[in-house]
Amino acid sequence: MASNIPAVATGGSPPQSVESITKTAQDYEYNESVPLRYWLRTAATLIREAQIYEREGRDEQAYLLLFRHAQLILVRLTNHPDAAKDENRKTLVAAEKEVAKNLVKLEGLKPRINKRYERYTQLMRERQSRKVSESVILPEQQKRPADAALTGVVEPLEAGENRDLAVRLAQSELTRRATLRQSQSDEGRRAAGVWGNWETALKADNRTGDRDLSQRIQDIRLNIEHKQPAQQPTARQLPSGVASVTSAYKYPTVPRSKALEPNVSPGQIAIWDKNAERQPPPVLPPKEHIAPSRASFINGSEALDLPPRPSKVSPGPPPPEKLRPSEDTTSTRSDLDPSSYTFKPSAYLENGTPLRSVFLPANLRSRFLSLAGPNTRRNLETCGILCGTLVSNALFISRLVIPEQISTSDTCETTNESALFDYCDSEDLIMLGWIHTHPTQTCFMSSRDLHTHSGYQVMLPESIAIVCAPSKDPDWGVFRLTDPPGLKTVLNCTQTGLFHPHAEQNIYTGALRPGHVYEADGLECETVDLRPSDSRN
Repeated sequence: MASNIPAVATGGSPPQSVESITKTAQDYEYNESVPLRYWLRTAATLIREAQIYEREGRDEQAYLLLFRHAQLILVRLTNHPDAAKDENRKTLVAAEKEVAKNLVKLEGLKPRINKRYERYTQLMRERQSRKVSESVILPEQQKRPADAALTGVVEPLEAGENRDLAVRLAQSELTRRATLRQSQSDEGRRAAGVWGNWETALKADNRTGDRDLSQRIQDIRLNIEHKQPAQQPTARQLPSGVASVTSAYKYPTVPRSKALEPNVSPGQIAIWDKNAERQPPPVLPPKEHIAPSRASFINGSEALDLPPRPSKVSPGPPPPEKLRPSEDTTSTRSDLDPSSYTFKPSAYLENGTPLRSVFLPANLRSRFLSLAGPNTRRNLETCGILCGTLVSNALFISRLVIPEQISTSDTCETTNESALFDYCDSEDLIMLGWIHTHPTQTCFMSSRDLHTHSGYQVMLPESIAIVCAPSKDPDWGVFRLTDPPGLKTVLNCTQTGLFHPHAEQNIYTGALRPGHVYEADGLECETVDLRPSDSRN
């Protein structure tokens, strides 16, 4: 992804200051040639990941993603060539409102992050001082346990060596989230009257979209300070993160004629002691995260009601007995707390950016080939979307979604993308890549495939493309674009032919081990077919 979300650093890494995190958050590659719709999906993915990190108590990573989202929306996307189009204004206004809420969150996270950082630096100074006078320290003092702020760091886990634990963590967390969504959905239906005036609100949104952007950002600042609009705050009155441009760090402000340049090279954000200097995260996420209108606003849809869940759903095998909510014990839930585990990056992009581990259900390929069978026999390609979620700094593919599509012997293109996006948003899913067939060709990434996948990898650097060539050997492969040179080469390519060459040779590479992808036995996979019934056979 051009935004290059840093993976969590290895255990024992010291905490970072807010200043350091904000510099890293602004260090990502932005390409205006990427359609605005892809960047808006990237923004939605940033928010979804930030919410998960926040629930797991990982303040630094949540802060980085929320700040990056704000900078992307307010500085980059408001100047995107497609931003002036009428169909995009409503979506951008909704995204700016999301930023307004998140600026308040950033202010809440900042003191916790800085307090841990300050405590750490003080302890380091004291340790250095003790080294100088070590000869006068009593033996019993030397045997004291180290401070919890330094020794309580969650030890990162190797994904390949802990697949069983990863599966149990994912299954437990997915069950918990599904139960939570269902209860909130029931509550939302009972309180449906709250949204009865959505048409009036939508008209107000459109009026807001016509206002000058600088005034709207000013309103955001005033709301943070709890001041009346009549008062013009000075830089001294604003929160330190929204201070003058001479500050060491700042929140994104009015879009500039020239976008911000990266300040530092890609870095890593450390996870510090999850119990040190913070309150435990709430069990339930804030309700604004799941407001009924949010998914539709993000996608710029005219309608606020999400489409009904597709009727043709093929659930995976039932969860293991010990993970069923009705039989789960307090001890088991504690042992499977996602905030108690961290999976370390398992591979790196060619530019050094770490990639989080992606766990792939071992039976996903056979399920997909079964659904694609009728098309394969007619020499037509079939594609599916790999969806999942983030748990303990690892990505788990848990849903195979077959979108509406148009197929030929050499291509497969999704249609009615809004229905796909609405479904993913309603189910709180992250798009982690795609899978498609080559009915008669070998297992490789065609130039059309490369251009398709560049859109996914812009949204998420860990995104993968699975190619199934059932009549050839090898009959499947898991791939990603190299970065560099692959991703930039494809994004900058303007050729339109179905099969065209690229100047660079090293365009893509394998992602299955020794890459960042692991097959995992026992990981549940649900299939959902959004195609009309008459196009499935």
